[in-house]
Amino acid sequence: MSATTAQPTGQVPQAPAAAVDTHCPYCALQCGMGLRPAAGEEGVEVIERTAFDVNRGALCGKGRTAPAVLSSRVRLTGPLVRRRAGGPLEPAGWDEALDRVVAGLSTARAAHGPDAVGVFGGGGLTNEKAYALGKFARLVLGTSQIDYNGRFCMSSAAAALNRAFGLDRGLPFPLADVARTGCVILVGANPADTMPPALRYFTELRERGGKLIVIDPRRTRTAEHADLHLAPRPGTDLALALGMLHLVVAEGRVDTDFVAARTSGWEEARAAAMAHWPELVERITGVPVPALREAVALFCDAQSSMVLTARGPEQQSKGTDTVGAWINLCLATGRAGRPLSGYGCLTGQGNGQGGREHGQKADQLPGYRRLDDPAAREHVARVWGVDPGVLPGPGRSAYELLDALGRDVRALLLTGSNPVVSAPRAAHVEERLRSLDFLAVCDVVLSETAALADVVLPVAQWAEETGTTTSLEGRVLLRRRALDAPPGVRTDLEVLNALAARLGWEKGFPADPEEVFEELRRASAGGPADYSGITYRRIAEEDGVFWPCPGAPEAGGADEAGTAGGPAVDGSTAPHPGTPRLFLDRFATGDGRARFAPVVHRPSAEEPDADHPLLLTTGRVPAQYQSGAQTRRVAELNDAAPGPFVELHPRLAERIGVAEGEPVAVVSRRGRAVAPARITPGIRPDTVFMPFHWPGEGRANTLTNPALDPVSRMPEFKVCAVRVERAGGSG
Repeated sequence: MSATTAQPTGQVPQAPAAAVDTHCPYCALQCGMGLRPAAGEEGVEVIERTAFDVNRGALCGKGRTAPAVLSSRVRLTGPLVRRRAGGPLEPAGWDEALDRVVAGLSTARAAHGPDAVGVFGGGGLTNEKAYALGKFARLVLGTSQIDYNGRFCMSSAAAALNRAFGLDRGLPFPLADVARTGCVILVGANPADTMPPALRYFTELRERGGKLIVIDPRRTRTAEHADLHLAPRPGTDLALALGMLHLVVAEGRVDTDFVAARTSGWEEARAAAMAHWPELVERITGVPVPALREAVALFCDAQSSMVLTARGPEQQSKGTDTVGAWINLCLATGRAGRPLSGYGCLTGQGNGQGGREHGQKADQLPGYRRLDDPAAREHVARVWGVDPGVLPGPGRSAYELLDALGRDVRALLLTGSNPVVSAPRAAHVEERLRSLDFLAVCDVVLSETAALADVVLPVAQWAEETGTTTSLEGRVLLRRRALDAPPGVRTDLEVLNALAARLGWEKGFPADPEEVFEELRRASAGGPADYSGITYRRIAEEDGVFWPCPGAPEAGGADEAGTAGGPAVDGSTAPHPGTPRLFLDRFATGDGRARFAPVVHRPSAEEPDADHPLLLTTGRVPAQYQSGAQTRRVAELNDAAPGPFVELHPRLAERIGVAEGEPVAVVSRRGRAVAPARITPGIRPDTVFMPFHWPGEGRANTLTNPALDPVSRMPEFKVCAVRVERAGGSG
């Protein structure tokens, strides 16, 4: 499939008549903002929404410039089709484009079976779209081959949370609690760059006398705000957590009453930790023993403490165990299931939480139900009006699905994702996408992945449609439509509605988002992520509702959702208030106890050697977001972050003979990337860093390792072996 394309012609959306309250389209903080009519061709402009308590009106540069993508001259405003193999993408009408999608999917299905068709979603899709996409894949296409790019973001933390607590909600408490606790350990997270409005919670923490410990191989802007910065070798966060737990035991800091009353599996976890004595941990991580002891003292001496992780420890081939080790530290010290204490995951994508709850994951049904659970299958099948036997079983995880393209999976429908830039071993993924018999992409711009497609369907953007998202707090929020999409653009729900109708499903796929949400409520009822007591009206009136929020049982069944929020499950007439704080009385396991994980350190899947003596870690910069498909279309953001770079220590720069700004090549066992050098003493001498927002020769994910965590199936983005050389060197 050729990437030669017709260039889209942007059209300015219809501006709203009045200001509308909504939320930012980017990260999982989901900052509140207002949109009002703007002069000229801009359509809308952002105004402060100080009443929303998470950001109190503050926005980062991405949020402030979010409307620029709405009026971008390069956004897609009509379908594109490739009428001959190797030919260009050309403008087409919707009927032709949809007919070609149906033909491409149906041909693969007829020739090779339903699992020859794949569906790939995204963590930025609203709850309604994620729900409808999963339903479409399993009912209309009959395929098990569906997963989404959130597998690359929060899956290891999700697996560890489910294993320890029986429930995966990134934060079991509101963000406001972070500012009121006594100590926070922030592991592999850089909110100063990735979600700047959240930095105020850590600033307030320190202003109140609390302590902040940052664990990161780089001295990030967040680390500059810390009381203590530990800089472990990439891939050794697990050993660091085990070393801290060893010291907790050795120094008599275990909360034995809490462990006895509210946990199980302590002795096995304790024995595993005791094999990681401080001097061994120093040799593995590079963190000095005195710093390790100081971290333990700060964490344990505070009356309340939290551990918050992000992609650093999670995007590893041992990410589930690494997060489990940090949870073990919280449990052993009684810092879980208590006010102002606990473990939390700083979810990344805009709907990274909700996107993993309602059915676009390979092994999941709505309400965070397991696809292999007979009771879950029966419940969801009843809501969908089908026999449970028609629901396919679990399919491949995200990278495994991409790796199977062109072989077992011959046709793919993709929405809300740009894996040509964002997937590990990206050159291989691009090759697999090119090998497909048929590729259809729904997107707002002609992303690097969309450029490979046989059909590109232009879909509405965040401000042009209504829908819900679930923030990193587990708070269900309402994004309101503020303006009309340009003519020629449809919503994802309208696309699924039209495709389903062409494939014989005249009913069951409404295009109205509130109608979809009402069905989602019923499908989620009684599940771990129970939204059945949540309605659009409640979200609007309460500025968000924390799940779980069960509704009233219907007469026809105890696990069906009631109406208008429903009375509480205890029989009172008041609606369930939602659950801002989890686990205060019991954990969500069968016996109500949290489970320790008996984990031990193991090396990364790829260790340095003579040919590749350094370690690469990847991440984000403030002015770009994920694959950059949206933010790279905003002039102000491109001016702030115009391209990739390689961050390296002065000693390494001197050794290879490179100066600031000169091009350097980073070479892994999978490929080569070239970008300007950025020399800083704030990174370990054995480590280099690249942001991953760009395609082309500076594509960081050309280098990254697709080695998978055995539980979460998360690829190892955060550590791989590389060498660095002047760009003219061999490699």
